[in-house]
Amino acid sequence: MKRVVSISLGSAKRDKRVEITLGDQPICIERLGCDGDEQKARRLFTELDGQVDAFGVGGVELYIRVLEKNYPLRSGINLVKGVTRTPYTDGRGLKYTLERTIFQEIESQINHPFTPRRAMMPLAADRYGMAESLHRAGFDLVFCDLMFSLGLPIPIKGLTRLRRLASLLLPVIGQMPISMLYPTGQNQTLNTPKYETWFNYGPVIAGDFQYIQRYMPLDLAGKVIITNTTTAQDVDQLRQRGVSYLITSTPRLDGRSFGTNVMEAALIAYAGQNRTLTDDELRTLIKELNLKPQVQPLNPI
Repeated sequence: MKRVVSISLGSAKRDKRVEITLGDQPICIERLGCDGDEQKARRLFTELDGQVDAFGVGGVELYIRVLEKNYPLRSGINLVKGVTRTPYTDGRGLKYTLERTIFQEIESQINHPFTPRRAMMPLAADRYGMAESLHRAGFDLVFCDLMFSLGLPIPIKGLTRLRRLASLLLPVIGQMPISMLYPTGQNQTLNTPKYETWFNYGPVIAGDFQYIQRYMPLDLAGKVIITNTTTAQDVDQLRQRGVSYLITSTPRLDGRSFGTNVMEAALIAYAGQNRTLTDDELRTLIKELNLKPQVQPLNPI
């Protein structure tokens, strides 16, 4: 059996181990949270290097990909400096392939009035493929990257402005400590409602679940959330707050939708080439294995 391990700066309370089968290949998937301890994460990567078939890098990005441009994040890259034998990924390949058609894949499965046809993304730069999918579907999009990551009350509208801002700011942001940019450790379990105006911009909220969960309001009645990396407890919380539908870009495995880093690492293990995969190779495997986003009705209208 092949083994995939995602080492995350996130909370250990979200750890999970499952065995799946891709094609005819059994694969053990395991998530190990380090509660924000970067030294522990580096140690685990080094200790398990060569002992597993692929690593997922969770709770931090290695690069933020906007179209064909990859902007490095120093905090993430430092975690895997000691890895020399096992291939690793932060999931950006799946974000740009699997998520690029996510709304087109699921729209026919949802009986929901998308009116007004608006969507808010707390952080769009690292889910550019998802943003493109919603843009092609005719959504009026607002991106709240500056609010949710830097605390600057400046909304961004339009993919052109997002790309321009990314080219200006990401080279600088990439040098910042991850603790300044992303909820890690126990901060992933905190919810402090904020930015309610933008959460109510339209019926769709899309993007990284940790950013959504961090500030989401108590009342999410009628919302459709398009995201990933949700536990059974997260699903219960969304149901209690009135969410109509939860869409995850990867399938639920034993009650859990794993992050794109985990699923891309599983595809790397399945391919057996001991390296990261190209976009074309990922698209081929997505089609071959029939990987699709999952729609979960919570409080359908």
